[in-house]
Amino acid sequence: MSRAALLVLADGRFPAGGHAHSGGAEAAVKAGRITGAASLEDFCRGRLHTAGRVAAALAAAAVLGMDPVELDAAADARTPSPALRVAARKLGRQLMRAARVTWPSPELDALAREFPKGAHQPVVLGVAARAAGLGAVDAAYCAVYESVNGPASASVRLLSLDPLDATGVLARLVPELDRVADAAVEAARVAVDGGVDALPAASAPLLEISAEGHAAWPVRLFAS
Repeated sequence: MSRAALLVLADGRFPAGGHAHSGGAEAAVKAGRITGAASLEDFCRGRLHTAGRVAAALAAAAVLGMDPVELDAAADARTPSPALRVAARKLGRQLMRAARVTWPSPELDALAREFPKGAHQPVVLGVAARAAGLGAVDAAYCAVYESVNGPASASVRLLSLDPLDATGVLARLVPELDRVADAAVEAARVAVDGGVDALPAASAPLLEISAEGHAAWPVRLFAS
């Protein structure tokens, strides 16, 4: 295992397409739910314990060798919003392109053939982490960090928020990132024997509803 590979995979400059997505922050800013650092922290905390927790468990399960086709179906079932499903598959397709060049792998090739339009991003993340020689906990950490870093980075652009304040939000969430990542890995280990129903299915209805409205905007800065 090379922990340095985790730095490459989690780096915001890794060409996985995440810069084009706000994680729901653009809709939340327009609705007045994110107005500054304090409300951004609340938003990120909610996203971490819902979408982030689910994504981390899916990614960890993929590293542990669960069938990625079953995991993709589980991700679909946990994503009621069609707009978010489309976004997750676009992100998965972009991550797949980058991962196959960076860490060539028969498993990545097989997943790309199975889902030519893209598998859900957390599933691709897990298979990519496995190809990079990383463990389940590494994939989980990458997923939970992405779940909060996306909205934080987007808020800097959307609100002209001081980047130092946005980074402070992420730093204050660190203990919760640890707990969510650990819980996600434990759920994934249970799912190896118990099946995908053992994976978390935490919901964030407002994120889902906002995503549908956001997808219909005639002009938007972010894709989701």
